[in-house]
Amino acid sequence: MQTAGISPESLARLLEQFLADAPQAVAREDGAVLFEFNTARYSVSGEGKCVLHMWSEQRNAVRRVLDAEVKQGVLRLQVLRFGQSQPNLLEITADRDWRAGTTKRVARERYQSLLERVLRREYPGYKLEQLSSSPDLEHSLSPVYTRAVLRAGQSAFAVLGVNGEEPQSSVDAALTFGILWMNYLRQRQAGRAQVEGLKLFLPPGVSEIVRQRAANLNPDAAKWQLYELDERYETCAPIDTADSGNIITRLTHAVDLQAARERFAASIARIHALAPTAEVTVESPSEIVFRLYGLEFARARLAPVSGAFRNQESIVFGVGPAEHVLDENSQALFCELVQRICEQRRSGGSHTNLFFRVAPERWLESLITRDVRRLDERLDARFVYSQVPAFAAVDRAMLDVLTCTLDGRLAILELKANEDIHLAMQGLDYWARVRWHQQHGEFTRNGYFAGRDLSSAPPLVYLVAPVLRVHPATDVLLRYASPHLEWTVVQVDEHWRDEIRVVRRKHPAQRPPTFAS
Repeated sequence: MQTAGISPESLARLLEQFLADAPQAVAREDGAVLFEFNTARYSVSGEGKCVLHMWSEQRNAVRRVLDAEVKQGVLRLQVLRFGQSQPNLLEITADRDWRAGTTKRVARERYQSLLERVLRREYPGYKLEQLSSSPDLEHSLSPVYTRAVLRAGQSAFAVLGVNGEEPQSSVDAALTFGILWMNYLRQRQAGRAQVEGLKLFLPPGVSEIVRQRAANLNPDAAKWQLYELDERYETCAPIDTADSGNIITRLTHAVDLQAARERFAASIARIHALAPTAEVTVESPSEIVFRLYGLEFARARLAPVSGAFRNQESIVFGVGPAEHVLDENSQALFCELVQRICEQRRSGGSHTNLFFRVAPERWLESLITRDVRRLDERLDARFVYSQVPAFAAVDRAMLDVLTCTLDGRLAILELKANEDIHLAMQGLDYWARVRWHQQHGEFTRNGYFAGRDLSSAPPLVYLVAPVLRVHPATDVLLRYASPHLEWTVVQVDEHWRDEIRVVRRKHPAQRPPTFAS
């Protein structure tokens, strides 16, 4: 798609469409990362010329846009820096892992050779077999990872490694694909060899999430062995997964919802005048968010007034990383945006429309939190916390929904609107964090579940998805979870936008056979 003489309005629509569909988009200029739009913001303004403003906590950039093109998942902008006469290229890629296919392939081939050398040196009594990184979509075997088998007589181990040039998300997902590789080998080797467990090799310094998840796997189902592999020195060191209580995480304090709503009463009235059904979510004492069926379109903030001892209330609006200040000049643009969202963000909206498509999990969440008892009559609808921040060492996790049962047992709801292979492991991750905060009394201390006596029993986990959107690997992964994890897979009707209706529930049944020690 090529556009010449693009108008500010057309550019805004183009960016809105591209970035709303790519929450992990990254902007690059002169080969260097300029902004990551999961944290950065942008706006488009100007009369007679397009001016793109991008900012984050680290930097601020303004570019005049001369032309735009979307090609092979990349938004290419011809831009001018102020004071320069020659344009340069600003690229916005949809995927944070922006490397070209050839570059990825070379890095993975190099790592495969390195891992082979390390395995042959570290395990001289084993025979190395099936070394590969070829994809096998049928069995959920990803080309991101190098796989192998170490065999000694009738005993074998599944091996999986990930190189240090892969993004953090691929490192965090390594345990998922390692378990699936081990399970696949157990099926293929049945009657010929016993696959005792998994040896997982990770880059140094980025393995915390995997370690936490591995600590809550069933030790009777497999031998779980994790290592940090230093590619520079070709050395590896074991990672201790035995201490399941050693979790690096912290919980933010619950906000006084009534006080915040009173504080932002003027902004709430202003938004509800245009969108009466807009949901109001309090994120902090100084900021609230407005959503329509889970789609954020505006925020109200309190910020200090320069030179005065008071705060000023302001509203910003936009979808995704787009952000405009609501004032007299932007009022018409805001009204148009709200009207477009209201027209399409409904059960009968067009499935091809941007505002219908984006943020489906937040849409599902908005419907479930209205009455969590639709999922299970035991849940207490009086205590429902949406998007609870729980910070770990390397990520800022958000629990979809935290609630409790009528008898005070904590319950975690992990939601997926589309097929996601990571549903089970994310549920395991959040269970571990909630359990840690529970055992340290942090929910009561931070203002959650006021007036409610919480049970000391481990939390329940509900993994919720439409019935045809539960990834086939979910059952396999859950069979290897710790028996302390009490989970339920809740499958809702495919037409959940019309009504939340549970079609099927799955509970822990038969665990995989234990290995012989």
